[in-house]
Amino acid sequence: MQNCEHYRFVEKHRPFRDLTFKFYSDGRLTIIDNGAGEVITPRELKGASHDFYVRKRIAFIKNDLEAKRLKYA
Repeated sequence: MQNCEHYRFVEKHRPFRDLTFKFYSDGRLTIIDNGAGEVITPRELKGASHDFYVRKRIAFIKNDLEAKRLKYA
């Protein structure tokens, strides 16, 4: 069963995108531009939205590593 964490981020500066980040338990990521209705890549993020992505990705990796450590310890 795939677990997925959803986060919403609205940019405060141009281009003012409304983004949904989906982090899947297998490491996959989907970023959706809600206004345009399209999937974008992390390379298309800039400024605050890129910072948000990096912070959430690091937190996701840390949580995943901790869960695996507890499972196999």
